[in-house]
Formats: sequence, C-alpha cells, structure tokens
Amino acid sequence: MKTSKTAIMTVQGIDIALTTINEEDYISLTDIIKAKDGDFFISDWLRNRNTLEYLAAWESMSNPDFNYGEFAIIKSKSGLNNFKISIKEWHEKTNAIGIVARAGRYGGTYAHKDIAFNFCMWISPIFQLYVVREYQRLVEIERSQLALSWNVKRMLSKANYYIQTDAIKNVILPKLNISQMKQGLVYASEADLLNLALFGCTAKQWQEANPELAKTMNIRDAATINQLIVLSNIESLNAELIKQNIAKEDRLSILHRTAKEQLTVLIARNSEQNFAKLAAEDADLVERNI
Repeated sequence: MKTSKTAIMTVQGIDIALTTINEEDYISLTDIIKAKDGDFFISDWLRNRNTLEYLAAWESMSNPDFNYGEFAIIKSKSGLNNFKISIKEWHEKTNAIGIVARAGRYGGTYAHKDIAFNFCMWISPIFQLYVVREYQRLVEIERSQLALSWNVKRMLSKANYYIQTDAIKNVILPKLNISQMKQGLVYASEADLLNLALFGCTAKQWQEANPELAKTMNIRDAATINQLIVLSNIESLNAELIKQNIAKEDRLSILHRTAKEQLTVLIARNSEQNFAKLAAEDADLVERNI
C-alpha cells in the first residue's frame, strides 16, 4: 500500500487530516468524529445496516478482492441489538480497502473520500457540505500548483530547445548536408544525447521500459522539477558546445558530468520543496484576489 504525506484541512474549527493511498485521497474519520456532539464512535456508524450496504457498494466498484460471503454474514447480523463490528474486523473479514487504520503521527482511521463524505452525512448534512467544499477548494489549489509547475517546466525546456535547434540548423545541418527529410533525425539524435546525459537512457529505451506510462507521456513529462531545471541548463550548454564544434561523444561526457553536479546541488538545497512553497504562495495570492 503506497502512501504519501499527510495534509490538513480545517472545517468549522476542526483540523482534519488527509492522506493519499495508492493515488487516492483518504480522509481521517478519527478527526471528523470530533464534530459529532456527545460520546459517539466510528463503530456506531459502522454497525448501521445502511452504512454496511453503502460500504459494500463502494467496494464492489473499487475492490475486486472484496469478500462478499463474509459481507453477507455481517449484514445478516446488523439488525440485532447486540451487533457490533470494528474497523479491524471489517477490514480483515471482507478484505475491504475503503477504510484503513494508520499508525504514527496523524494516525487513526482513514476512509476513501467517497466514504468519508458519507460518514460526514452521519455527522450532519451541513457539516458534510462544509467538508466537501473545503476539500474541493484544496483540490483546486493543488491543481493550480501542478499547472504552474508543469508550465514552468515546459517553458524552461521549450525555450532552450529553440536555442539548441537554432544551433543545429546553423552548424550541424550545413556540415552534414542532408536532405530536409532527415533533419528530424538530427534533432532527435541531439534530444537523445541530452536524455542520455540526464536520464541515462534514450526516449525509446524509456518507452520500452515504461509501456503503460508511454501511452500518455514521454520521458521528459515524467521528469522531476530538478531534472527539468538541469535539462534546461544542459540544453543551453549543448547549444554552445555545438557552436564550438565539440564532438558528440565529448559533449555527452561534458553534459553528463554537468547534469550530475547540478542535480547534486539542487537536491542538497531542497530546490523542489522551495519551488513548491513558492507555488503555494502564488496560489494563495491568486485565491485572495479572486
């Protein structure tokens, strides 16, 4: 089970933790229950027959390993006054994935956002609406940050690509004296020179190693911010080396050494985290001005 860092959203004065599990957003039920007046527990919601039916419906759409036989047994007991079931029992007996327990800081019971929103309805319809709206607001901010990151990365790469292709037109193509049809091969060759220097493989090798990802993206789309910054720099450097008539093999050595050195510096200085912080500040500024 792949998890990522926990974020916090505040709803009506209550801090509610969010985390990502297998690329899906999960929300802390342990935090949400604090909004319920009186002494209530998550198990009070879980023992409800309607809750169990909703959970089973969600699992049927999301979890091929859900144990329907065990669910049927649990459901048959749900109408009894003494019926109780814990999150742990639900998970172990049915192989459910919609609700999970997490240890450590921000530990507790987490549910997929769909289920968490259902749980909020049990708290109160008004509270559920507040949670949904706050969640949507955070998603929009994250989307804006990703868009900003994407645009900056692509602009850096694109601007320097023009510098490099101009150098190729002015220096390499005339010397090779090849036809217009083969110019694309020269560009691709130079692009893969940069790929080898930075990623250690060509675009084709990356596609062969990542067939599923290659359906929707290329090697540079999958690059980190640090890698795109370095790519931008070595593209400019390569353009200068081309003008100096440096042999391709020598350029590869120079570019690879430069890429390693720059990546080491960027990682040491937490450049990606700093970029994300700036992006968050920009998103916050945009939000205040809306």
